[in-house]
Amino acid sequence: MIKKPIAMILVLCLALMAGGCMAHTHIVGEGAKGGIVEQERQWYALWGLIPINKVDAKEMAKGAKDYTIKTEQSALDIIINIATGWATVYSRTVEVKR
Repeated sequence: MIKKPIAMILVLCLALMAGGCMAHTHIVGEGAKGGIVEQERQWYALWGLIPINKVDAKEMAKGAKDYTIKTEQSALDIIINIATGWATVYSRTVEVKR
C-alpha cells in the first residue's frame, strides 16, 4: 500500500519539474532567415538574482538586422540546476538564430 502513494508523489514531482521548462522568444526585425544558430549558457547566483556571466544576444547576432532570440530553461538546464542548486547557482540557455 505504501508503494502507490510514493509512486504518485514521484510522478507529481516529475510533472512539476517538467512544467518548469520555459522559453521566451523575441523577434528582431523580420526574424531569422537562415539556419545559423549560436548558443550560450547564462549563469545566475542566488536563485537567479545575480548574473555571473554576461550573454550579449546582439553580439551573438554578429551584426545581423533580422534574427530571433530564444531564452529557455531546457531539460539540460534543469539537470544542471539540480546539481548546482545546492550552491544557489542556476543556468538558462540563450539561442540566437540568424
